[in-house]
Amino acid sequence: MRFVIQRVKHASVTVYDEVTGEGKVTGKIDKGFMVLVGACQNDTKEIADKMVRKMTGLRIFEDEEGKTNLSLTSVGGALLLVSQFTLYADCKKGNRPSFINAGDPAHAEELYEYVVAQCREAGFETQTGIFGAMMDVDLVNDGPFTIILDSDSL
Repeated sequence: MRFVIQRVKHASVTVYDEVTGEGKVTGKIDKGFMVLVGACQNDTKEIADKMVRKMTGLRIFEDEEGKTNLSLTSVGGALLLVSQFTLYADCKKGNRPSFINAGDPAHAEELYEYVVAQCREAGFETQTGIFGAMMDVDLVNDGPFTIILDSDSL
């Protein structure tokens, strides 16, 4: 499982209707994390639990001395979670990425929804995009500050 976590001042996701092309904001947060969530076929709920604990425990907000010492809870931050199968792009051969390493859609959607539920159950305001939809993500990266969590290296 892979999370790309961006500390944001604010972020939103707009989902577009495939027929009409009209956009609708499905998630919007102020201060917090905008997180791209990718799953592969070998990922499990146990791995997702570990990733959620690590992400929500990160102390990457500045304290009064300017040190990255505060957590999402400490600053009252929210989460915007967006599914992103392209986090498993394989660019080794040629110039067109392969996505064979990404989890099949049914498995990936189940894990994505599980991650969302775990974040909400832990008490975090959690907004989302829509799995598999065409989306625009708009954000102001605070810092900029971006962290990549990969379950293979945790």
